[in-house]
Amino acid sequence: MVQNHENSAKIPDAFLDLFKRKSFGHLATMMDDGTPQVTPVWVDYEDQCLLINSARNRIKDVNMRNRPHVALSIQDPENPYRFLAVRGKVVDIIQGEKAESHIDRLAQRYLGKEKYPQSMRYPGEVRVLYKVRPHHVLGFDPFAKK
Repeated sequence: MVQNHENSAKIPDAFLDLFKRKSFGHLATMMDDGTPQVTPVWVDYEDQCLLINSARNRIKDVNMRNRPHVALSIQDPENPYRFLAVRGKVVDIIQGEKAESHIDRLAQRYLGKEKYPQSMRYPGEVRVLYKVRPHHVLGFDPFAKK
């Protein structure tokens, strides 16, 4: 088990492979009444931040804009006992070409498609990219070779 509780925590090198495979994250945000909301998401990692891509006006978008503290768990698709748990804060919200090119990059990894399919979009959808700076990180791999 690898834990980090600093103001800005780093994802352990032993878990970076999760961001190169079809590892789904489960993003927890807070509703305005204080109840949690959880959504499965594609997740990426860059410059020591988690990257989440969604669309403007979805529940997670509204929640992250209004209450930027989030939690995310990422499970190894080949070993469900190995996972990464992160708590952090949304530190940047990016729209436009960077968000569009990022969702295409994720579509290559998660769908094996060059572009994010139109069939997965809502009419008039605006893609949004959220940078989450980790504050607490737990990496758990009970069967890791020591």
